[in-house]
Amino acid sequence: MRQYQTADTVALSVEVRYRLHQIHVNVVRVSTKFVFGCVEYIVWSTDSVIEMSLCCSISVLLKFVLHTTVAGLLILIVGLPLLIIVARNYCRKQRESLPKDGGFCVGFFHPYCNAGGGGERVLWCAVKAMQARYAHVKIVVYTGDSDATPKDILKLAEQRFNIKLIAPVQFVYLRRRRWVEADMYPYFTLLGQSLGSIVLGAEALAAFVPDLYIDTMGYAFTLPIFKLIGGCNVACYVHYPTITGDMLRRVSGRVIAHNNHPYVARSPFLTAGKLLYYRLFAWLYGWVGRCSDIVMVNSSWTEEHISDLWQCSLKTHRVYPPCDVEELKQIPLLSEGSNSQNGAEHEEMLKRPNDFNKKTNLIKIVSVGQFRPEKDHPLQLRAMHELRQLVSEDVWDNIMLVFVGSCRNKEDQDRVRDMQDLCKHLSLENNVQFRVNINYDELKRELQEGMIGLHAMWNEHFGIGVVECMAAGLIMVAHRSGGPLMDIIVESEGSQNGFLATDEADYAMAIATILKLSPHARKIIRDAARASVDRFSVEEFEKGFLRVIHPFSHRMCTET
Repeated sequence: MRQYQTADTVALSVEVRYRLHQIHVNVVRVSTKFVFGCVEYIVWSTDSVIEMSLCCSISVLLKFVLHTTVAGLLILIVGLPLLIIVARNYCRKQRESLPKDGGFCVGFFHPYCNAGGGGERVLWCAVKAMQARYAHVKIVVYTGDSDATPKDILKLAEQRFNIKLIAPVQFVYLRRRRWVEADMYPYFTLLGQSLGSIVLGAEALAAFVPDLYIDTMGYAFTLPIFKLIGGCNVACYVHYPTITGDMLRRVSGRVIAHNNHPYVARSPFLTAGKLLYYRLFAWLYGWVGRCSDIVMVNSSWTEEHISDLWQCSLKTHRVYPPCDVEELKQIPLLSEGSNSQNGAEHEEMLKRPNDFNKKTNLIKIVSVGQFRPEKDHPLQLRAMHELRQLVSEDVWDNIMLVFVGSCRNKEDQDRVRDMQDLCKHLSLENNVQFRVNINYDELKRELQEGMIGLHAMWNEHFGIGVVECMAAGLIMVAHRSGGPLMDIIVESEGSQNGFLATDEADYAMAIATILKLSPHARKIIRDAARASVDRFSVEEFEKGFLRVIHPFSHRMCTET
């Protein structure tokens, strides 16, 4: 009797599972037919609109617009939720079907993980910290660097940042990274790149569904994809807000900038249109940002703007990015020559340029940063042109500005060539060098030989390059805005650790002031700078990062 009941129960269970499967298949079929039917209607209507516009009245055209709008609303109201439900169910089944091996899976979304910049240092330090704390957690990195093997990527991370991972990581290669590149969208670039990131995020989600998704590159529009469709816990590390109130004020003030073309700035009508576009985009940006369970920001400046845009200050945490300050602080200072000179001797040397040259040799000014337009390298070149008017020719002959940075793509390489042309135009070719894509040891050598550091980005989100220069003992001159102003550089008398400037004249004056200081006065500033950077160390970042993701730790521990 018991055997009969058991068999009957099994048969009933199989029948129920079969019926549920049929219902699921029918839902997928009906929703897909509905969406494609709406799309076909729109396509058919679009194909016939030309004929209607030639032979029909305005009322017919208005009806066409009304019908098309209704079809679009039907897709949004009915079709989109159905697709989300089906896609979410697919992601759940995919996660359940995957062999867990170590249990909990963490996916880091970083399409340019081989770029070699400060954002990539954050990625690899976060990965290493998680491996050290949660040994059995599986780490997956979504990357678009299809031209580099996993071995190449990890080798570059070790060479550039001196970071060697504890355990292997899995790479998911994305083929649609082109969709997030700025040159794809000559107009409406912010919106185009953000919508493109949705396509890239969907590709990543289809390839692998993690338990915890962490965006470490600032693609906020991927957050709702993984949250609402993938059913993942979601976190993000924000380096720089995609849009800020400062950008709105620049457009409103009709200021010409790299993201505000002259023809837009000169036109009141285009300026009004761009302001409307920016405000709508800021609202969208705030909505997608609020989908994140945990928000990490890299500076006080970024925290202020993200809290204003995303309205989620309770789940926003400031975690300063990792800087290799311990090793850089051990670099001996080679740029001063003898530190035993007093102020009087130094002033006398400035009056006798030949002796000054003989004792100090090269006066190296180092600028560290990727060759991106927002880094404003041309401002630094114009500052050098201004500096030439403030120092004697003998001193000028000993000054060398060295740009150290990485090129991500052909656009960055073209930008370097443009700067080399600008050097010739300003007659600076004998006083400027470009060190592109150098390794970590070469970077340390350049910093060791430097006396002054330059950084010119307006509203720099943080400024890892600024901190690295200060840790290496360079006297920093940075832009009076963003992270350098709010978190890094202090100009107060008695605790000064660097200089701030706004335009080329300010930069030139700051450099000239540093050159006129005695070696003892410069050493006081250098020592203060080195003492101030301990809060930006790798160890502090790891502690902060692990503290913030601690709410997920119970799942990471129970599933390992």
